[in-house]
Amino acid sequence: MKDAKDKLKEGSKEDVGSDCKQGVIYVHVCGEVANPAVYPLPAGSRLYEAIQAAGGILESGAGEQLNQAAQLEDGQQVYVPSRDEVQEGLEGGFHSGRLGEPGSGNGGQQGVLSADEGKVNLNTASKEQLMTLSGIGEAKAASIIAYREEHGGFQKIEELMEVEGIKEGVFNKVRDQIRVN
Repeated sequence: MKDAKDKLKEGSKEDVGSDCKQGVIYVHVCGEVANPAVYPLPAGSRLYEAIQAAGGILESGAGEQLNQAAQLEDGQQVYVPSRDEVQEGLEGGFHSGRLGEPGSGNGGQQGVLSADEGKVNLNTASKEQLMTLSGIGEAKAASIIAYREEHGGFQKIEELMEVEGIKEGVFNKVRDQIRVN
């Protein structure tokens, strides 16, 4: 029987799918790691194990930004930000292929880093995650959640200004910290 790495190299989706049922998950590790790639890992693996599989964090990486004890799920992406990105406020972290989950927001993890990664997803963020945004307290976070439930989510970040209590000033404070996809 082929091992998970052989199946991954061959690109057999059918075989990969059966691996998930047999206790193998696939995690994309990228950013400031020695060998960015997709890695097969045993189900229940932790973030630090995915980073080890990728050869560890580079000296330029900001590993302290990650909850390395977080449990991984199939299809997740782990992005290790650089120290420069963190200084510029583009903090990344543990990401999910389902964007926004701890993978879905558990434990303060955010949801897959491209230009939008590391930003709070208005459509999936918890109340606590929303409250990390500048000018968003408990009441505004609750209003954001109520709005997305009532309207089926946000289509663009500018819709945030349609939420009760959020005007242009607050929107301008958070616009670079949020996303909707």
